[in-house]
Amino acid sequence: FLLLIACNEKTNSDTTQQPTLADYQVGEKWVWKYKGVTTEGEVRSDGTDTREIVTMDGALGMTIGKDTIPVTEIVKADASETPKYDWPLEVGKKWKYENSWTSQDGTTGNQNQDAEVLSYKEETVDAGTFMAYTIKYTGKTTNSRGYNANEKEVWLYAPEVKNFIKLTQKQGDFLYVEELIEYSKPD
Repeated sequence: FLLLIACNEKTNSDTTQQPTLADYQVGEKWVWKYKGVTTEGEVRSDGTDTREIVTMDGALGMTIGKDTIPVTEIVKADASETPKYDWPLEVGKKWKYENSWTSQDGTTGNQNQDAEVLSYKEETVDAGTFMAYTIKYTGKTTNSRGYNANEKEVWLYAPEVKNFIKLTQKQGDFLYVEELIEYSKPD
């Protein structure tokens, strides 16, 4: 999930840069609702995900489930030739995204996708209305247990909240939707 936490700072109307540590503050909080359903109607995931900026050993950290990740790791430049977000973001930009992973049960897998920033416009989710980039990813996901599926993901990324506000993922016979329902920061 660390890849889902790319963040940024708006610098002008044409592009969005990746942020610095100074863009975060203790008490900043995001809450998403998520649901994943097969074409047969089987619900495989349904719940909420909360992340919050906290102080961790005198530095900023982000809570992600039971873990706390240093914010310095989240804002660190991705040296990959095939990153999730290719900064700066701008409409029309295209790149390749590749990711190899290992799940908690030891299953390994790969994602290979073509990414494109389609638009930058107002988008409304349960947490409110935000200016957001629409980024489309299309490609394949495979794993060591023989799984092989075409997938399409659409991410709505809002610079104001330094995160995605909605994710819609279609992978084989599975539809997953995650939407920001709350965003807050201290006064």
